[in-house]
Amino acid sequence: METHKPGSLYDSFPAEKAKALWDRFEFIYTPKHGSWLNMAEIELNVLMGQCLAGRIPDFDKVEAQTKAWQEARNNKKAKINWQFTTDEARIKLKRLYPTLLD
Repeated sequence: METHKPGSLYDSFPAEKAKALWDRFEFIYTPKHGSWLNMAEIELNVLMGQCLAGRIPDFDKVEAQTKAWQEARNNKKAKINWQFTTDEARIKLKRLYPTLLD
């Protein structure tokens, strides 16, 4: 089963439920393989450190703080300086890269 496509909802749920779920989600297409997951983890760690480090009394406060943090981060066009090079990947992920025999 292909899980990277919205049609997978129809494979898992009755049509009415699949459509209801479809309407609730915003699908953002990202590569199936690559460093995007690492970047998402980095961004979540920044969120935790800058916004959600202390005790927050209720969900409404969490939601408000998270939205304010997101807006501020987007306004300053914050970026991740991803420095994992192809050469480093070839070392770290050696088993995934084919080698040419002499």
